[in-house]
Amino acid sequence: MFSDPTFWVGVSFVIFIALMIKPSRKVLAALDARAGRIKAQIEEAQKLREDAQHLLAEYQRKQRQAIEEAGQILAHARAEATRHREQAAQALEASLKRRERQALDRIGQAEAQAVEEVRQAAADVAIAATRRLLESNLDQAKRSEMIDAAIKELPQKIH
Repeated sequence: MFSDPTFWVGVSFVIFIALMIKPSRKVLAALDARAGRIKAQIEEAQKLREDAQHLLAEYQRKQRQAIEEAGQILAHARAEATRHREQAAQALEASLKRRERQALDRIGQAEAQAVEEVRQAAADVAIAATRRLLESNLDQAKRSEMIDAAIKELPQKIH
């Protein structure tokens, strides 16, 4: 038995196993601790991933709301621009009509003034022509008689 190599291999195997149990417990404990840490890290990573997904969903919702709000602001700005454009067009049209009326009034005043100047010039020409005609055709006595008649009619024509 002691001389059998199988016996000594068996004994050495048992001694090897006995010596390995104590360090293997430490290795197993270390592996268990590491497995626990890895499990905790995986759970933390999953929690962080869920938080990140929630944050992503919230940011996407906020982005959609911001896009909708921007669209509403843009629509409001377009409506305001249209309203301002219409008001400006109405103001321009009113201004053009007012200026047209003013121009027509000035034209009417200029026409009236021109007509009055023409009448005045015609009256001056008629008076000058009458004066020349009377001076050339009438004698002094007839002139005096006509002047006296005109003086008598003057109060009636003034009133």
